[in-house]
Amino acid sequence: MPDSLEARMRRVRLTDAEQRVVDYLLAHPRQAILATAEQIAGGAGTSDATVVRTARTLGFAGLPELRQSLTDRVVDATGPAAQVRRVAADSSAGLLERVFAEAVERLARTAAAIDGEAFSAAVALLAAAGEVVGYGIGPSELVARALALRLTRLGRRARATGAVGFRLADDLVGLGPDAVVVLYLPARRTTDAEVVLGHVRAVGARSVLVTDTLGPALGDRADVVLDAVHGLGELTGEGLTAAVLTDALCLAVAAEDEPSVVAADETLTRLRAELNRDASRRSR
Repeated sequence: MPDSLEARMRRVRLTDAEQRVVDYLLAHPRQAILATAEQIAGGAGTSDATVVRTARTLGFAGLPELRQSLTDRVVDATGPAAQVRRVAADSSAGLLERVFAEAVERLARTAAAIDGEAFSAAVALLAAAGEVVGYGIGPSELVARALALRLTRLGRRARATGAVGFRLADDLVGLGPDAVVVLYLPARRTTDAEVVLGHVRAVGARSVLVTDTLGPALGDRADVVLDAVHGLGELTGEGLTAAVLTDALCLAVAAEDEPSVVAADETLTRLRAELNRDASRRSR
């Protein structure tokens, strides 16, 4: 098994600046996995050169190898096997208590982190949008699709995508200047997400970024950034706080135009009734 960062640190003599880099890496492994030397230096309060020098002092070939070590560290600490090890000794009742306690903690931290003005700005964008597109990959795609479903039921034009690579281009090509794209990006910065944000700006559309750690890295490219805090214990799903935040956004959008919501609800109820009658006839 490769040496841990702590083991490497004990074998070498670090300068004060190098120690600040290591302290930052140990405290923020998720952020550092995809961070540049400049971004790590900003977090550690030092220089790019010091970050690269620290990696070599610790015995890594360079920053990429150090980041891979951090990736392995995060996977070991947060993967399914690690979750099972953490809860193996718990009773069912104890596990239930732990999961709900973590959920409460995450929601409380998110509520404290969200800027009220940013939330209001996001609501205004969604309420004025000709079309809303939710974007997310993995578990975050489920939240993006929930956003699209909720808004559609409010009488809004909305859709969602979790496509990657060339398939994503098909979902972006029809994006117009009256669109708002809501990106659910908890912590992982991807090339696809960069392309989405770039295209949104190129066509004159607007964007809302829902994230835990990517605000500093991508915040200047999004019109609004909303914080959705990750858990510390990782017992609850990554989409928990984003899903609750999405509920709040949709309710606030609904409050902006009650007549449209009532009309959409009446249409939805009529269609369901007609579909139910048709299904009853077919079953006879």
